[in-house]
Amino acid sequence: MLEATGIEKTYRRGVWPARHRTSVLRGVDLTLAAGEVVGIVGENGSGKSTLMKILVGALAADAGTVMRIGRLGYCPQESVVYERLTCDEHLELFGRAYAMTREAELSSRREIYAALGFERYAGTRADQLSGGTLAKLNLGLALLADPDVLLLDEPYAGFDFDTYLKFWDLVARRRQAGRSVLIISHFVTDQERFDRIVELRDGRVVPR
Repeated sequence: MLEATGIEKTYRRGVWPARHRTSVLRGVDLTLAAGEVVGIVGENGSGKSTLMKILVGALAADAGTVMRIGRLGYCPQESVVYERLTCDEHLELFGRAYAMTREAELSSRREIYAALGFERYAGTRADQLSGGTLAKLNLGLALLADPDVLLLDEPYAGFDFDTYLKFWDLVARRRQAGRSVLIISHFVTDQERFDRIVELRDGRVVPR
């Protein structure tokens, strides 16, 4: 479903004449098969979010290739929402962007509200949501079009324990349906929920 080979990325830091180059990714290889749940772990600065942005096409790699099959869903670490729109309005807007029919969008919307438990906030504006409910909306937007590959950057930060369990139920259902999920996390406590854990260290994949 997704294959990245030899991914490299370097940033320029500082101000001239003291500018220097910092290598963030140094030849990363990663594969994601159908129906597989994979975790990416690593310390701050190890290149996790940079790699995720390259995988979804939001950032260009300096070297390497990325091959994707099917539709992608992306949940960034920071919520990408419009403060003055309600949850319903966000889902309708994204449904149109995905070229979904009205019926398909409404059906998916109901499933997302039920799966994550925030239907009572359907008419609430984003700037009035709690951090946890905002995280649910952010995840729901990534799920809306039922993507073949779901890429999640710290998706459950801010979730309470009940929502955390609902999240993993949702992931399990996607695995059973042959969908793939890639999750970035600073640490992994429930390793049995993953098929594989990939660790990044100093911009490289290290054996676990």
